[in-house]
Amino acid sequence: MKFLRIILLIALTGFSLPSLAHEDPDQSGYIQVDGGKLWYRMNGIEHLGIKPAIIVMHGGPGGTHRGLMPYVELADTYPVILYDQLGNGKSAKLVDDINDQSTWTVEHFVKEISQIRAALNLDEVIIAGHSWGGTLSAEYAVKNEKGLRAAIFGSPLISTPQWVADNREWITMMPQEYQDAINKHEAAGTFSDPEYREAESAFYARHMCPGECIDRGFRADAKRGNRTMYQTMWGPSEFTANGTLADYDISPQLHTVEVPVLMICGEFDEAAPKSCKKFADMVPDATNVVVPGAGHATLGQEKDMVIGTIREFLAEKVK
Repeated sequence: MKFLRIILLIALTGFSLPSLAHEDPDQSGYIQVDGGKLWYRMNGIEHLGIKPAIIVMHGGPGGTHRGLMPYVELADTYPVILYDQLGNGKSAKLVDDINDQSTWTVEHFVKEISQIRAALNLDEVIIAGHSWGGTLSAEYAVKNEKGLRAAIFGSPLISTPQWVADNREWITMMPQEYQDAINKHEAAGTFSDPEYREAESAFYARHMCPGECIDRGFRADAKRGNRTMYQTMWGPSEFTANGTLADYDISPQLHTVEVPVLMICGEFDEAAPKSCKKFADMVPDATNVVVPGAGHATLGQEKDMVIGTIREFLAEKVK
């Protein structure tokens, strides 16, 4: 999942750069979905009806579209749509909207994709998501809806048990003091203890962004993520899942996907490369790519490589 405590990444970088992703959308607004109104933005509107539209799903659960703004660079070739899932960012207008848990289900968030397509009359689409957004991409891909041309699984949550097992293995490679702190406080349920948070931050420095993550100012003046949603659906940290997704696993259905899939993750990713490869091998037509030196925040560390890889994949697979 996309880490919601963004302040860590900012602290790791210390500066920001301008980017094409700050370009104003060609079109933006609200779409009525089950439970409320969802905010979206679109660039590359001149390509509508000519090229499939790329619908981009953010991480979390509880994040916002801002973390995936680099996808806007693909708007020179495709229509690109980013949006805030209901209850997050601009799709949460009131306190009650933010914490209405009736829509906090996999089924609801997958249905949002179909409702976006219907509202914007998108006959052909490419779906793309990172982390929890990769979950939604996988869920939509196994549906094999008419007009789906390709899917991008970026550092995806495919199986919670596998995710947790992989991250427990990463933890065994940390200094003993951090291992002991994590084990002690998880056994006691004292997740807010400073000792636990220090160990958690050390884990993120290794597996969220082990190198230089560049803050390009994507989140400047942005609405914050929904931490309550994250904790309810996932849990207290990236490596501990005790929420509603604790038993989640879409992997048994991956063999049914009929479109080309790009699986891409970082070398030190929370979505561990060995598991991403295993899941990619379950898909009939999948391209598996590992970003050298990167953690979970692949777009923060290696934006040009990630966007370039996506561009090459789509050029080859979507004619």
